[in-house]
Amino acid sequence: MISFIIYYICNMITRTITQNLIADCDNKKAIVVIGPRQVGKTTLIQKIVEGKKTLFLNGDDPQTRLQLATANFQFLLQLVTDYDTIVIDEAQRIENIGVAVKMLIDAKLNKQFILTGSSSLDLGNQINEPLTGRKWEHQLFPLSWSEVKNHYLFPNAYSRLEEFLIYGMYPEVVTNTDKKKLLLQLSGSYLYQDILELVNIKKPDLLMKLLNALAIQLGSEVSYNELAKILGVDRMTVINYIDLLEKVYVVFRLHPFSTNQRNEITAKPKIYFYDNGIRNAIIGQFNPLQSRQDVGALFENFFISEKMKQLNYKGFYGKTHYWRNTQQAEIDFIEINEGEISAYEIKYNPNKKVNFTKSFTEKYHPKETLVVNKDNFWEYLQ
Repeated sequence: MISFIIYYICNMITRTITQNLIADCDNKKAIVVIGPRQVGKTTLIQKIVEGKKTLFLNGDDPQTRLQLATANFQFLLQLVTDYDTIVIDEAQRIENIGVAVKMLIDAKLNKQFILTGSSSLDLGNQINEPLTGRKWEHQLFPLSWSEVKNHYLFPNAYSRLEEFLIYGMYPEVVTNTDKKKLLLQLSGSYLYQDILELVNIKKPDLLMKLLNALAIQLGSEVSYNELAKILGVDRMTVINYIDLLEKVYVVFRLHPFSTNQRNEITAKPKIYFYDNGIRNAIIGQFNPLQSRQDVGALFENFFISEKMKQLNYKGFYGKTHYWRNTQQAEIDFIEINEGEISAYEIKYNPNKKVNFTKSFTEKYHPKETLVVNKDNFWEYLQ
């Protein structure tokens, strides 16, 4: 068993943030890695601490949670004294863990603390506030196109594009054959465990109905009022549930770009999934592209989620939006960096003619206008 684990770690797909994490191991600040469940946070950390004397603590374990939540400083010192590195997995589930780690860091023990979390639900109080000025924070997502391409090499990765559009890019899904089974398990309650356990949701079935509605509307503007009517709840309940889904990295919102022009849409966001496979599992559709009506939406979700991963890993501090006016002229994706605009039109079919609307280009003068399709998407995901 041990030899298998060592083989797996040594042959794992190299993650983009690996070198950044290694560079941040300075024994002075904690490293915090957050992202969805099952994206490989634990495996990544195991690779980084290989060869070091490491204490692993699991926040999913009830006994560990109870032990650490009530521990005093002297107990914590005894717990970590024989180790170089202390890894606390699913740290957001341990009460007062941020305060405990703060005390240990302030004691200047010359030890590296690494915390992982599958949601930002409780990070604000549990980790972020106590560790202000004492942490380096990183996000890890499902595998990116760049990571898969570097591991499998371009021809092999590119030949699997349809697979990625349908089954997504969770590590275990990419590296195994029984993809449907894995996705159906992942898209069940396990993916939303933090919402169900950390937040007092009175109607858990509503969460699944909302996800189904969002999956069906993939790539379209979302009206909170319309969703509220469909689900039979008030508007604020819909907004709160979507906010929770963002905090556990299931979906993300892309807000409309506007400079308060009267004829521009300024209220309705678009909502995308971080992973195509999770979206398709929610609606139970794994049929091939040739028999689907949502190929354009799948490719748009794939490319925009890939851009969000890429920009995050590169430390992008600009803004991302879509744009549409009341005459239904639209730009699929916009990056704004230091006042310069890059505008993307995303079409799966490379033969589809694309014209950038003058109502946008003449008003905002973008630095570049880019047409993305299945033949060239990789050029923009380097």
